[in-house]
Amino acid sequence: MPDTNLLSLQIDHVGILQGRYEEVLENHGYDSLLISSGAAPVRYGDDQSWQFQGYGPFLHWTGLAGFEHAWLLIRKGHKPLLSMHQPVDFWHASLELAQEPWLAEFELRFSEHRAAPALDSLGQLAVIGDPLLLADVSGEHNPGALCDAIDETRVHKTAYEIACLAHANRLAIAGHHAARDAFLAGASEFEINLTYQRATQQREADAPYHSIIGVNEHAGTLHYQCYDAAAPDKSRSLLIDAGVRYRGYCSDVTRTTAGVGEGRFGALVQGLEQLQFRLCKMVAPGVDYVDIHRRTHQGIAALLSAAGLVSGLSDEEMVSEGVTRAFFPHGIGHFLGVQVHDVAGKPVPSPADAPFLRLVRTLEPGMVVTIEPGLYFIPSLLEPLLSGPLGEHMNRALIKELQGCGGIRIEDNVVVTDSGSRNLTREAEA
Repeated sequence: MPDTNLLSLQIDHVGILQGRYEEVLENHGYDSLLISSGAAPVRYGDDQSWQFQGYGPFLHWTGLAGFEHAWLLIRKGHKPLLSMHQPVDFWHASLELAQEPWLAEFELRFSEHRAAPALDSLGQLAVIGDPLLLADVSGEHNPGALCDAIDETRVHKTAYEIACLAHANRLAIAGHHAARDAFLAGASEFEINLTYQRATQQREADAPYHSIIGVNEHAGTLHYQCYDAAAPDKSRSLLIDAGVRYRGYCSDVTRTTAGVGEGRFGALVQGLEQLQFRLCKMVAPGVDYVDIHRRTHQGIAALLSAAGLVSGLSDEEMVSEGVTRAFFPHGIGHFLGVQVHDVAGKPVPSPADAPFLRLVRTLEPGMVVTIEPGLYFIPSLLEPLLSGPLGEHMNRALIKELQGCGGIRIEDNVVVTDSGSRNLTREAEA
């Protein structure tokens, strides 16, 4: 069982959510809200289901990531009602609901049936969740303005949520250290993945996302999803982007390791990590997250120049001419919570110079963000540079040498505090 402080914080968390949700319901003209936990859909043309992890608002309240066909009713002035599906089933094991103090804050029911609980006197009712599961449920389904407001309740994390995220980081770091050691010992991508799972004690199906484990040139595919079972003749680099889900909350951590004898690549890894440290230090109340992204491009330009990858262009020219975008094509990060790419990050569209950026807000205390600069050698992005008018500024020989290492990404999970920030990932490594 988790420590008593965490369990106490969870009770506080439920009280805070009750207040937030009552205000949202009042502002949008509803008396009650029914939330579906969701269920895994059956694969087309098959009798097997996809892996299930739960609907965000349900997880926000309960952290119960694996419970299908559960329902949560929120009403003004009432305890939340939590209805759990508990079938009589000799084919599958039923998940056990741990008897923890937070459950006393709920009216708890159990049902053999998947349908929503029979409810009376709910007034104006909204129902949110997967539309396929709401067809026979009365009430207004997934009203847009209400859903947006509910997403906003997840932007500022409670102390309980931050404690869960911190623990998820500690578990993930143990896995990352084990994965690094396995790589340096000559393991294959498949073996590294098994090592990570063993160290975190979490099945990949239960992790917050499919781990990205790229050795050598595979590190240059941003969301590389395949695991080679055979190790390469020479292991030059490892990029592992992998997290852990703890009580519904996700860590999202990336580390890059240079292989033995890869001095040039190792120096680039160190250079990017120093840049990443500086970017993490920028996280503070009142900071525009887009400014952190733009500062990243300036840092990438300086690193390209210092490494001798690009010459004859100023840092400003490298940014304005799109050179840095060819080496760093994604956004600097995103919100983090019960979803890896947590909600409400883009109340306005991303700027034209950062089309893939998932967070475009001014930072406020309680927000949790990722900071993940990268530097990659992706042929499809570099070829237009090499063959265009800027090609004369590119160190073709060095780029070709480093393409076999794929790329670098370093990612931490950072909380915005009242006066600055708290780096949950580096705390876990200390």
